Amino acid sequence: MNKLLYLVSAVLFSTSFFAQKDGFWDKERATTKEITLSAGKRTLIKTEDLPVGTTEFVYRITVLDENQKLTSSLVSVLKAIPDPTGISQGTAGAIHLTSAISGDDKCTFALFQEANAANLFLKEGKTDRACWEQKEKVNKDAKLISSSSLCLTNLPNLWFGFESQNWVMNQKIVLEVVPWVDYKASRGWTKQNKKELEAEIARLDFVSSLSKKEIFSGEFIDLIIGKYKYKEFKDLLPSEKANSIQNLAIQAVQNTKQMNDFLEFKRKTAWDFYKKNQHQKAIDYILKEIVDNKWAQAKDYSALGDIYIETKQFVKAKESYFKATQLDNNQLWYQLKYANALVFNEDISEAKEIHKKYKSNNIDVKTSWIQQAKFDIEFYKSKGLNVDDFKKILRILD
Repeated sequence: MNKLLYLVSAVLFSTSFFAQKDGFWDKERATTKEITLSAGKRTLIKTEDLPVGTTEFVYRITVLDENQKLTSSLVSVLKAIPDPTGISQGTAGAIHLTSAISGDDKCTFALFQEANAANLFLKEGKTDRACWEQKEKVNKDAKLISSSSLCLTNLPNLWFGFESQNWVMNQKIVLEVVPWVDYKASRGWTKQNKKELEAEIARLDFVSSLSKKEIFSGEFIDLIIGKYKYKEFKDLLPSEKANSIQNLAIQAVQNTKQMNDFLEFKRKTAWDFYKKNQHQKAIDYILKEIVDNKWAQAKDYSALGDIYIETKQFVKAKESYFKATQLDNNQLWYQLKYANALVFNEDISEAKEIHKKYKSNNIDVKTSWIQQAKFDIEFYKSKGLNVDDFKKILRILD
């Protein structure tokens, strides 16, 4: 029986613990204001600016007689309430939040999130644009205003409008407001602000090539909001922002395991330059976007070698093809290209050894080494390259 009670207690405790909200009562930016209101008059009190991340707040109104004083502040009361769930779930209801002391005088009041609406109340007593209203005459009141309230739609602004219900005597009113700041929300990334990041994603040229675009977008947004508060992100210099977006976008690609899609986009971009006979742009793009970032694979060095051959940069072609063979020594395609580059560099004997070694093999399931070697020679000829030295190779292949 004792074990059962222990188990039930443990479950209830853990449930209560994990139900707690992640934030804090911001006593540093709480509002405590005392005013004297003439009989039958209205007045406005603007609270301290509600901090970024305010998702709820508690107010306490106390109307005091002339010689009365509060025995404890709202801030001190909230020390015993770890988060707003304690109020909303009834473990510390509004009756516990109200002051133990109050006078006989009473007032009505309303809350406004817009200055125009508040001023209209002050002039004409209208409350139709109030975000919350206490119509009953009270001498004390306390309430938790939750995130669903309109009162939290225009942060950091909030006004309390009071109307005295006295006929003759002035009355003393104490207003206390304590905001609850959610840690995550305090970073300033609202749904509207996150749309700015969606716009940044739309400007990334490679995103359309990703197979899991939505997963990438979610990861990218998480990385940005994890690194920066909204204000910090907005305050970045254009160059700083561009650099951060680029780095975090690549990290998001890696985290979502889409580097292959990303690199294929880079390769296609280089290929587009090549097709337009913009050979140097193609070379520079591969070097800057792939090689310098240490993402190069055998196929990338092979592509560089192809362009170097066409532009008669034979030494560079030889170096590039050699790197391709080092990264993938089982792909005979790269071995053949390396052998071709050796011929262009007049290293005929080494080229012959490679051809002798592999000439009985196929490059792929349909193409033999010999077929591809002859095709390459014709291709070089079509590009205006001198292929006379390849006659020595053909003797080995025939």
